[in-house]
Amino acid sequence: MMPESSYFAQRGASRVTPKIMKNLLHRLPLLKAEFTQIHAPKFPHLVDQLEFLADVVEDFAEGAYLDIPYTAAAASAFAIIYTHRLLDIIPDFVAQVSFEDDSAVVRAVLMLYEKDFEKYAHAQHLNWKKITLKP
Repeated sequence: MMPESSYFAQRGASRVTPKIMKNLLHRLPLLKAEFTQIHAPKFPHLVDQLEFLADVVEDFAEGAYLDIPYTAAAASAFAIIYTHRLLDIIPDFVAQVSFEDDSAVVRAVLMLYEKDFEKYAHAQHLNWKKITLKP
């Protein structure tokens, strides 16, 4: 599912405009709080991954870290928006497979821009290895 997820993430990211990024920035505190409520035992890294991507968007949109390509910030924004949606490819209320699509999109974004995210993590004194690419 990863090649399809990568294509889906890139396509979604291509639609993230600076206006969408700015609107997302204002909603990030609430979204970060919502992410901590995600209960997805099959995807134990999802919350940390989402928080990392939210930090990327926040730092990029506020101008605190501009050494990341816009495409990586836009992909981060897309992954956050996608995960927040109540109705996505696999609705989050479907037992056994809920959050599978969310995790796939988040991991696809992390893999697509791995080198950029690793540099960001280093600059922010974050442990990149903790932000694993695993589900």
